[in-house]
Amino acid sequence: MATTRVGISGWRYDPWRGSFYPDDLPQRNELKYASARLPIIEINGSFYSLQKPQSYASWYADTPENFIFSVKGPKFITHVRRLKDVESPVANFLASGIFNLKEKLGPILWQFPPFMKYDPERFETFFKLLPHDTEQAALCAAKHDDWMKDRAQIQPYAKRPMRHAVEIRNESFMDPSFAELLHKYNVAFVVAETARKWPTTLEITADFVYMRLHGDKELYNGGYSDEALDRWADRIREWQKKQLDIYCFFDNTDVKMRAPFDAQAMMRKLGLTWGEAGESPPEPTAVPGRAARKPAAAPGDAGESPPPEPPSARKRARKSTPRKTAASASRPQAATGSRRRSARSS
Repeated sequence: MATTRVGISGWRYDPWRGSFYPDDLPQRNELKYASARLPIIEINGSFYSLQKPQSYASWYADTPENFIFSVKGPKFITHVRRLKDVESPVANFLASGIFNLKEKLGPILWQFPPFMKYDPERFETFFKLLPHDTEQAALCAAKHDDWMKDRAQIQPYAKRPMRHAVEIRNESFMDPSFAELLHKYNVAFVVAETARKWPTTLEITADFVYMRLHGDKELYNGGYSDEALDRWADRIREWQKKQLDIYCFFDNTDVKMRAPFDAQAMMRKLGLTWGEAGESPPEPTAVPGRAARKPAAAPGDAGESPPPEPPSARKRARKSTPRKTAASASRPQAATGSRRRSARSS
């Protein structure tokens, strides 16, 4: 039976203290609190650096039964290497501990930067690498780099399907052949609302729908009006009629900090219930001095710094990093530091 899940992108944001999270809630309990109210959350820390198996195991333990995580693929693959020679980085990612999410492992999100254009050959080579079940993923993960040997986890919990979704930010991907390629490999074309800054598609290319709602009028900053939520709810109902699994994420987390509240409002419109989600949430209030999105520099979705990569890998990464201003903010950053949203990598 097809399911619809509505959630948020990440969970550890300082500005949510005193708005979504109670002021007195210990930071270590934030994931427990959020997952009691929403049935799915994107892990964003994996985008900034490889996480540790212990972190994934901890996140699994902190969330309720039937909860699902989406995991964001590393920017080292999508933004730095730009899919060039990524066999080892993909293996390293798969070996980094995602199998510790067990049955809570949901779709893998691969997000590409605005400066990256559609290259049919490069994308088909990448799609051929992507495993579509955990047994295939384990075979790939076993090819990880030697520097990962003391921290790799390559044993899946059981054979389970794996799904992949691609979010693009360049008009060149509107080429019909890209959608055909996604269809061929059962990869979802992310339905992303970005306040008209980047291309948007409603084309369904897989046996599931992956949505990312960054804001309809202001990118990341604005809350969704009741009318805007109704518009998306109507579309979701049409997809539900096609018996498609639907994953919908709100990423409008800056300034008004509306993402968790908009997600709960959408659930109510769709008649979905989850844990404590049925309760009417308080109206979000801005906390003085906390207007910008700034993840805490602590373990959790803010990420943990991985062991240093071999010098040769770091050298290749530096050579591959674009120097254009439009892409400058997409360069690798410390995983536990502030993530500047001017890069718009979320």
